[in-house]
Amino acid sequence: MTYDQPAGSLESIVRDERAFRAWYDEVLPRVYRYLAARTGGDVTLAEELTQQTFVEAIRHRGSFDGRSDVVTWLCAIGRHRLVDHYRRHDREARRQDRLIEAHRLGKQPAWDGPATRDAVERALAVLPADQRLALILRYLDDLPVRDVAHAIGRTEKATESLLVRARENFRRAHGGQTDA
Repeated sequence: MTYDQPAGSLESIVRDERAFRAWYDEVLPRVYRYLAARTGGDVTLAEELTQQTFVEAIRHRGSFDGRSDVVTWLCAIGRHRLVDHYRRHDREARRQDRLIEAHRLGKQPAWDGPATRDAVERALAVLPADQRLALILRYLDDLPVRDVAHAIGRTEKATESLLVRARENFRRAHGGQTDA
């Protein structure tokens, strides 16, 4: 089997389990090495991005036109997943920086004692994802509850309840040092 497949053969490979396994076993190491070299040695991230790459490639296999090597196409998909990962990571870091800066300036949310970045990150990290997102949108991005509800796909009442639980859980995780 060669790496450059005509456009139609990728579709047929996906339909045939044995052909798919052989193709996957052949191209996986190259895609993984490409991503591993760009993740700073983070094996878990490289594996996750490789998995996302193949899922997206299979999902969008019709867009492969055969003008390039299939591994080149897969690496381009992986590169986009990697860029998305770092963008999300940077956004989250900026949000957490704003949260800490808001504390320093005495803005909402306010804490009684000095909060370090690590303490805030640990407290946020233990929250369920929906609670963490609601707190970030409400207090860090300063969105009204109505907009937070719309962003997370809940009613305003459900979002208010979620925020109450999130604040309580954040207080517990942060050692009771917040009035947010």
